[in-house]
Amino acid sequence: MSSSATSGDREKVVSKLPGWLRQDLKVRAAQHGIEIQAAVEQGVAAWLALASARTAVDTSGADTFATFLPRGQWDTFRQVSGDRRLSLTQGLAQAVQLWLEKNPPPTRVRPTHPRRRIVCNQKGGVGKTAVTAGLGEAFSEDPGTLHPVRMSRHFADRIADDATADQADAPLDVEDLPGPGRRTLLVDFDPQRHLTKQLGRQEIPMDPATESLSKFMTGEARGDIAGLVVPIDDDRFGGRLDLLPGCQDGFLLDVALSKVRFREAALERALTPLEHRYDEIIVDCPPSLGLSMDTALYYGRRREDEDPGSSGPLIVVQAEDSSADAYDLLVSQIEDLRDDMGVEIDYLGIVVNLYDPRRGFIATSSLDAWIGIKDPRVVAVIGDLTDQRKAVRLKQPLLSFAPRGEQAVTMRALARELA
Repeated sequence: MSSSATSGDREKVVSKLPGWLRQDLKVRAAQHGIEIQAAVEQGVAAWLALASARTAVDTSGADTFATFLPRGQWDTFRQVSGDRRLSLTQGLAQAVQLWLEKNPPPTRVRPTHPRRRIVCNQKGGVGKTAVTAGLGEAFSEDPGTLHPVRMSRHFADRIADDATADQADAPLDVEDLPGPGRRTLLVDFDPQRHLTKQLGRQEIPMDPATESLSKFMTGEARGDIAGLVVPIDDDRFGGRLDLLPGCQDGFLLDVALSKVRFREAALERALTPLEHRYDEIIVDCPPSLGLSMDTALYYGRRREDEDPGSSGPLIVVQAEDSSADAYDLLVSQIEDLRDDMGVEIDYLGIVVNLYDPRRGFIATSSLDAWIGIKDPRVVAVIGDLTDQRKAVRLKQPLLSFAPRGEQAVTMRALARELA
């Protein structure tokens, strides 16, 4: 063990910890939103307060571990370890284990309703499907494992209250954070079925004898809609990520909805039997401004006992002029629905997707224009990189194919921005 004085009221201490215990400490500290050095300080203080040593911890394979403790705490720890006839490695392992026991993983309160994210834009080709899939994957990742996250300024400010103004202006690094661990349903509401295809699942056949989401919306189906749901089998998501596959009959949905009573609620009526199973429901919408889009927007409205900003439309755009035109049309439709139905629809934000500054003035000036919109504001800028295209070609989830890639860490940042 060694220690060297540093500026301030802490000193660097170097000892050893087994790898499994170091990982548990790192994950748990992140789950509680505190620094590792604070967790170790609390564990050492609690261990010093014990009347006697605890049961021995397996420290085989222990490797170098360094942290910063308040001045004098390590000297006291060293003396007490000697009194208890323990090595410093064993004493530290007991202190960390004690902190883990006193600070179990936080219990997350399940919402009354699943949060309903409506991923939309009437312009095709902007990457709505990629954002839907990536967001769902990010929400579903294991809360007991750390994942790299490119933290947005908004999120960083929430967890770094002590940051100075200069620090807030500095570039943000990737941080390893626990996954949200949310039970998530992806709904392929686009008759082109790109979400279903990208995730390598079978689309629902267009067959009079086969039920589909459209048929549940129009009242033609008689079975259980849960029978259509398929899991995204991947250890990274731990059984928390499901898909409601698409069907080509969605091309006929607007015509069918014109004959349905209270048609705006058709998607809600279809999906309500599934809601108790999920924390998040993310709807990949068609590039349309028709009746089916009205049903999706109505489904994402704020419910009476729901906090503002929990559900609503997430608008995906590109940094070019045609996206701006499509955005204006979509906003007009949302505002008309608000006025006609007397409902609250909360914008979740704008995602600028497939951004590449090498495209020059059109891209950069368009991005500036999007950022200039303050309500709704831009919540993510996702680069035009190859990871997503490769994942689609291989029919793999992006966060499994390239979990540490730039697009993956940005998807995780988006999930936390919307949390």
